[in-house]
Amino acid sequence: MKKNGLYIQMFSIHGLVRSENMELGYDADTGGQVKYVIELGKALSQNKNVGQVDLFTRLISDKSFSEDYSQPIETVNDKFRLVRIQCGGKKYIRKELLWPYLDEFVNNTVKFIRQHRSIPAIVHGHYADAGYVAMELSRVFGIPFVFTGHSLGRSKKERLMAQGADEIKLNRQLKIDHRIQIEEKILQTANRVVTSTKQEIEEQYKPYHNSGQPEYQVIPPGIGIDKFEPFYYDQSQGEPRSEEAMFAKASLLKELDRFFQNPAKPMVLMLCRPDKRKNIQGLVQAFGEDHDLQAIANLAVFAGIRKDISEEEEGAREVLTRMLLLMDKYNLYGKMAIPKKHDFENEVPELYRIAAERGGVFVNPALTEPFGITLLEAAATGLPVVATNDGGPRDILENCKNGILVDPGDTKAISRAIKDILVHDTKWEMYSKNGIMNTRKYYTWDSHARNFAETVENLKKQHNTSINVKPDQAAPVGVRITNLERMLITDIDNTLLGGDEGPVRHLVSYLKKHRAHLGFGVATGRVLQSAVKVLKEHNITPPDIIISGVGSEIHYGPDLVPDKGWEALISKNWNREKIISTLKAFDFLTMQDEKVQRPYKLSYHMKPQKDRLAKIHNLLTRNRCHYKLIYSHEKYLDILPSRASKGKAIRYISSKWEIPLKNILVSGDSGNDEEMLKGKPKAVVVSNYSPELESMKSARNVYFAEGEFAKGIMEGIRHYGFLDDLDTQKSDPELQITV
Repeated sequence: MKKNGLYIQMFSIHGLVRSENMELGYDADTGGQVKYVIELGKALSQNKNVGQVDLFTRLISDKSFSEDYSQPIETVNDKFRLVRIQCGGKKYIRKELLWPYLDEFVNNTVKFIRQHRSIPAIVHGHYADAGYVAMELSRVFGIPFVFTGHSLGRSKKERLMAQGADEIKLNRQLKIDHRIQIEEKILQTANRVVTSTKQEIEEQYKPYHNSGQPEYQVIPPGIGIDKFEPFYYDQSQGEPRSEEAMFAKASLLKELDRFFQNPAKPMVLMLCRPDKRKNIQGLVQAFGEDHDLQAIANLAVFAGIRKDISEEEEGAREVLTRMLLLMDKYNLYGKMAIPKKHDFENEVPELYRIAAERGGVFVNPALTEPFGITLLEAAATGLPVVATNDGGPRDILENCKNGILVDPGDTKAISRAIKDILVHDTKWEMYSKNGIMNTRKYYTWDSHARNFAETVENLKKQHNTSINVKPDQAAPVGVRITNLERMLITDIDNTLLGGDEGPVRHLVSYLKKHRAHLGFGVATGRVLQSAVKVLKEHNITPPDIIISGVGSEIHYGPDLVPDKGWEALISKNWNREKIISTLKAFDFLTMQDEKVQRPYKLSYHMKPQKDRLAKIHNLLTRNRCHYKLIYSHEKYLDILPSRASKGKAIRYISSKWEIPLKNILVSGDSGNDEEMLKGKPKAVVVSNYSPELESMKSARNVYFAEGEFAKGIMEGIRHYGFLDDLDTQKSDPELQITV
């Protein structure tokens, strides 16, 4: 993919995301954010300065859901795609359970970028989970990172704790403290935080320790004006209404009239997810306690999409059950409609228009409301609103002047505001007209997309993002590795270093000459700091990749960006403290210096003796420890997670960065190199190797060089003709990057 204009990658990972027939309200994860990102992507794709927009979300292949969510790529239009990335399996899971799998999402996105050779101008994360993914990609590729929170963990925790929630239970179910910790890190690194209202900045972000670090920008979202046309439009004023729209209206009228004794009354409408913070209870209570309001109006609550309340998640089940109990308590039968589903594409716009035609009011009594897109939809159709005085509705009503703000905890204030609009025709008409006119003035997707595209352009200029990065420039490590065709990965001690300095200088010169095609990495038993120090002391070109701690850690580039995906992969079933405790039984093991110990590596001194390794294996296995033993130089014993080693780290890098193993050349000299020397990579054993590698002389793809140290590495490169099939004679080679 190579198009003129900005390439923008957006991320919205959780929920059920597709471009048409969105299942809004299916659960707490499939709400306004899904609609927002789809509408934003469509609007950006119509902007002349934007070449391509990709919205990354999670791939779901689950018999309980539509096959739409299992399509790797969904083309919305010629400039907008949905890209579905797998992580955490394929079953649908709620957002709070996705945290352990986000590094997998990062890795698979890196793989997608490598495959398509297209690096975006910016990454834009929506909500904390996608913010984490975008933040990590920003670090790897050196590109600007924009964040939109939609809702924030601190305000949610504060609200729930005030309602009596148990903090331990909150962390077990919602992972709330982990979410807050991630949001703090996001604020440390985000180049721009885009909000919908000023209130988000002043009240929701302010409690964060790092709230003062990013630059904020208020860009109100838009609505699809063509869908939410005024209620008084009919075919005499333009295009005839579509069959779908007319059918949707007829279906809704039939459904609503099924509930109401007197359907002609004005309708008080609420449309939301069954979530406590939406305060359905507050509206039903306000309606139920006010007999005058019941006399003049009907109440319709569309609380998401449901089949069987008993099968809903705990939070939704509690909200819906409470709604039914209140309906019964106030005997609202014949006065209150509680339909079980609604079609967003066609029915929701008609629903607003039906309420407006009947002279009704739309109510959003949420306890907290970051923005309130439904208020704009209602306003655009000419339906006056009563809204919570929290958050986004303040800005909306200040601009649109189309309703009344109320305290969501004051049920009498809610019913009083509704009646005030319903019984005063002049006020109703003023609010209706203001809503129609001002939504079209302040809240269009065209203006939102234009402002956002300008933000992207400015951020791109600030970061000096260049389309062509020459090999002698310090390109971000992700940009560099994405364009590499070959990789040399070598052990340090007694392989790269040792003997005369001449061969080392020759190798360093070779690496610099072929830098456009050949990446350089080291795989060492040393810990990271020690590896960096010794390479610097010998004036070795900073590696693109450092595999340290015998394969327990991976870092990239001069900035030593950690590969958190590798850490997440090897951490499974690793119990460091249990292994330490178990091995205290052996007096022939002595812990090495604390400086060489790492979270995923334990290092011991052990002199060779018959059956010692077997005894260690036996004891750890009997205690159900998951581990890998690596013994080298007849004195060093390293214990790693079962998934960690130099060889596995190299295979992981090959998979993540789409560099075939056959295009990787590895070199080593001792037992802790053995696994990486096996298999598909081209392998070189330098002539000063340790006895542990003697058995590998018969192995395929392993060349035993006659030269020692760096000289042996160069000999191996020549032996394999490692770069012979590449055009390495370009006079001005460049890394071609689409941005």
